[in-house]
Amino acid sequence: MTLPRIVVVGGGAGGLELVTRLGRKLGKRKRAEIVLVDRNPTHIWKPLLHEVATGALDSGLDEISYQGHARANGYQFQLGTLTDLDRDGQTLTLAPVLDDDGEEILPARTLPYDDLVLSLGSVSNDFGTPGVAEHCHFLDSPHQAELFRQSMLNAFLRYSAPQETSAKMVVGIVGAGATGVELAAELYGASEMLNSYGFTTLDSDHLEVHLIEAAPKVLPALPERISGAVHAELERLGVKVHVDTRVTEVNDEAIITAGDERIDIDLGVWAAGIKAPALLSELGLSTERNHRLKVDATLKSLDDEHVFAFGDCASCPQEDGSTVPPRAQAAHQQADRLYRNLVARLDGKPLKPFVFRDRGSLISLAHFDAIGSLMRGASARSLFIEGHLARFFYASLYRMHQRAIHGALKTGLMVVVDGLNKFLKPRLKLH
Repeated sequence: MTLPRIVVVGGGAGGLELVTRLGRKLGKRKRAEIVLVDRNPTHIWKPLLHEVATGALDSGLDEISYQGHARANGYQFQLGTLTDLDRDGQTLTLAPVLDDDGEEILPARTLPYDDLVLSLGSVSNDFGTPGVAEHCHFLDSPHQAELFRQSMLNAFLRYSAPQETSAKMVVGIVGAGATGVELAAELYGASEMLNSYGFTTLDSDHLEVHLIEAAPKVLPALPERISGAVHAELERLGVKVHVDTRVTEVNDEAIITAGDERIDIDLGVWAAGIKAPALLSELGLSTERNHRLKVDATLKSLDDEHVFAFGDCASCPQEDGSTVPPRAQAAHQQADRLYRNLVARLDGKPLKPFVFRDRGSLISLAHFDAIGSLMRGASARSLFIEGHLARFFYASLYRMHQRAIHGALKTGLMVVVDGLNKFLKPRLKLH
C-alpha cells in the first residue's frame, strides 16, 4: 500500500519543527511519508543571523544538517528550490542543483504530494528604493550574513591601519525593527571583542552606527515602554538613531534621506520591511500584494484543499479581523497547530482553527542588555523585564527551538557544550 505523502517546502524554524514532529509521529510509524524540501543543506535559526553577521556566533557550530537530522527523525530531505506547482497533478517542480562553477549536480525534478505545506518564510522588502539591491547587505540567509561578516572584518582591518587611527568606520542600518536594532548593538560588541584580541586601534570610539527608521520610533510594532528603553540604550552605546526618516536612495558611499540628508557610510544594511517570496504569487493561489498566501483559520489555502501555508509567507486571519503577525513565536505556534491538523486529517477528524497567543517580545542588545515584556495569563497583561532576567528568557527562546527539533536530552548536552566552547574557542569568529 502506498503511504500518503506530506511535503513541506522550507526548513526554517517552523518548517523544521513541523517535519520533525510529523516524522516522529507518522514517518517512523510508517503511517505517512514525510518530505522536507529546502534550497540549503543546513539549517540555522533565523533570529540568530545578526549574530552570525558580526561573528558572535559561528554558524559552522550551530547549523544543522537536514540530511542527518532527517534520518534521525523519520523524514526525508530533498535539496532543491521550488519553481512550479501543478495543483491538478499534485506535483511540484524543483530547479536543478548547481555547484559553485555552475555545473549541474542534480537535474530538475518533480515531486508528488498528497498534502503540501509551504513554509518559505520572508525576505527583505526594499520597496523599490534606488540603489538598495546593489549597495546594501541583507540578512535573509546564513550566506548573506557571512558576506556581511567578511565585509565588516575587512572594513575593520582597513581602519586598524596606523594611518587610519583617527578615522571611524561608519555603518548605516536602514530599518529599526528587531534585526536592525540587534545588529546595531552587536556591532559595538564586535568592536570591543576585536580590541580585546589585539586590534588595539579598534574600539567603540572608532565605530559609528546610524540606525534609520521611517516610523516615529524604533521597534514600531512594540509597546512604547520597550521602544523607549531600547532607544535610550542604543544611544548610550553610541548609536545615532534617526526616526521619522525615510530613505530615498543608497549609493556606494552614502544613504540619502527624504530630507536630502547625506549619511556617508562604509557599509550599508537593509533591514526595513519584509515580504514573502515573489514565487508564491506565480503558483495560481490567492496572495496579498506582499505575496503572502491567503489561508483560512486552519492554515489551509483558500483555493486548494491539499495546500497549506504558515509562518511569514502566510496571511492567516484572526477573529478580531487582524492577521497573524510575521514573528518567530507565531511560526512556532502555527507549526504545532498544523502538526495536529495534519495528523487529524489523516485520522479523518476535522481541522481546528489557529489562534495566535502573544507571549511577549524580547530584544537582545548583544552582551550589553536585553529588554522586553512577557504576557501574563488570559488578560494579556504584560510584565516589563530587562537585564539578566530578560537575557535568560531571550536565550531560552533558542533552547525551546532546539528542544523541539532535538529533544530534551540532546538540548541539555548542547547547553553544556556551548558553555565549554565559551572557554575553548574565541568569542568572535575572526576568519
